[in-house]
Amino acid sequence: MRSWVFIFLVSIHLASAADLPWSVTIAGELGPYTKERWKADWPGCEFEGGIKEGRVMVTEGQRLRVNFALGQIGPEAGGAGWRMPFGKHETAEMSYTLRFSKDFDFVKGGKLPGLCGGPENVSGGRPANGQNGFSARLMWRRDGRGEAYVYHKNQKGDYGDSFAFPSDFRFPTDTPVKVRLAVSMNTPGKRNGALRVWIDEKLLVERSDMEWRSVDSFGVDGLYFETFHGGGDKSWAPTKPCWAEFGELRVSE
Repeated sequence: MRSWVFIFLVSIHLASAADLPWSVTIAGELGPYTKERWKADWPGCEFEGGIKEGRVMVTEGQRLRVNFALGQIGPEAGGAGWRMPFGKHETAEMSYTLRFSKDFDFVKGGKLPGLCGGPENVSGGRPANGQNGFSARLMWRRDGRGEAYVYHKNQKGDYGDSFAFPSDFRFPTDTPVKVRLAVSMNTPGKRNGALRVWIDEKLLVERSDMEWRSVDSFGVDGLYFETFHGGGDKSWAPTKPCWAEFGELRVSE
């Protein structure tokens, strides 16, 4: 999002709006990721944060790097975020590589990409009610701990429920890890949906009692690319420069 010009090509292999698998293949020169290029490369997104402000760039290894703003929280002011639609599915699995910068400032926690579905963006204190949608993202927590962070029909409050990774888990810094997150929709009226999360092929979260919806009008239909510190106030904000990189993004059934 700075003023100098670069060439950056991203090909999204998408046979049709409802077809999986699809993947994001990054090619071209390294440098800032402009809003014009983002619009062309991620068609159908209804909102974005962090692109026009210049916090997203392409780095060595053809990865997207998000530079987190000092003292800020949320995708609009502190990180980046958008929702990429790919059509309705009963099951979907997302995978990507993730690398935190050396000495990453985890503070209290922050969000990482995941899957979503439904007619509304169910996050940010807009609770799921069974008809408006769901979201299943990951979070880092203090000292590099991790969890699945989920908006679903039976969530306890306005904000998402946390399903913690094992107590000995820590996200490494300056070292890439492989993330996989899988969602299976429930039969409306039953708590038989599923959520699974793997890091470096180790299963860390497994739930088979999820009730994502009470109607069958939506399924898994979007990649929720969001990463930011937060959190509801500035006590979650980073106090030193840090970033996270994402590569090899892919969604399959």
